[in-house]
Amino acid sequence: MTIATSDLLALLAAIPLAALGGEAFLKGVIGVSAWLRLPKLLVATTLAAFATSSPELTVSSMAALAGKPEIGLGDALGSNVVNIGLILGLALLFGRMSANLADIRRDFALALAVPVLTLLLALDGVLSRADGVLLLALFTFWLILAARQAMRHRRDSVAAPAVGEPPARAWLFALVGLACLILAGRLFVDGASGIATVLGVHPYVIGATVVAIGTSLPELMTTLLARLRGHHDIGLGTLIGSNLFNGLSIVGVAAVIHPIRASFDEVAVALGFGVLTVLLILPHRDSLSPWRAPFLLAAYAAFVTVTLVVGHALV
Repeated sequence: MTIATSDLLALLAAIPLAALGGEAFLKGVIGVSAWLRLPKLLVATTLAAFATSSPELTVSSMAALAGKPEIGLGDALGSNVVNIGLILGLALLFGRMSANLADIRRDFALALAVPVLTLLLALDGVLSRADGVLLLALFTFWLILAARQAMRHRRDSVAAPAVGEPPARAWLFALVGLACLILAGRLFVDGASGIATVLGVHPYVIGATVVAIGTSLPELMTTLLARLRGHHDIGLGTLIGSNLFNGLSIVGVAAVIHPIRASFDEVAVALGFGVLTVLLILPHRDSLSPWRAPFLLAAYAAFVTVTLVVGHALV
């Protein structure tokens, strides 16, 4: 049982590439939001979240097409716990984050409701194509609400001279940064998955832990850099929006491609911790205090531990 050198090199190469991509992507998102005359929170929850969730979409779709949708399901559900438990927990270690509950009330409520709905759909041990269509319909409804909010904001706002990066340059930063982040995530997934496979880890566990962290690298770098640059709304919006994309669009697409058979126990673990971590970030007085960090990180550690125990029982 020998770990390949190429797997270790892939892990090491992913780190600087993710840092470079995160810096460029954040700069692009700020520039695009200014050009569109939209709140950074709204742009982060929709455009940035969709972009950073593209690795999960690719992994889940390819796994479903290969007849192994369980890996994609584990990736999508595990990424949601990574987003809030691990990434936001790390971000809060740097201090208090501003978070206006009025601005995120709709998306926050939906982020709580989607795991509960998914758990109900999985009671029979299968996420069918009909279940996938239902999730995609709810996702479409959410997108319509977000689009209406964007049009209303542009209509009511007073046009102001553009500041910051020119539009073309802002989009270029966003696209190049995203490409670097996706490549970094791919390198991380390839390296870590190779190591996990050598160690005999169950496919669902690999998806929910190793692959989930790799495909969440875009969210990780975007959130941490946004936090350090003072753009709290971009970090929080990206994470909540990414959770909605993962739980509705990505799981929905994977189920439509190939019905997903998964043990209720393993699905319940990811969904249960997903709800717990979202509850832990309910804003108080329009902010998230640093004391939440250890609870979020502990919740993520508990999720990984329980997932490994359940996965060991499946081997």
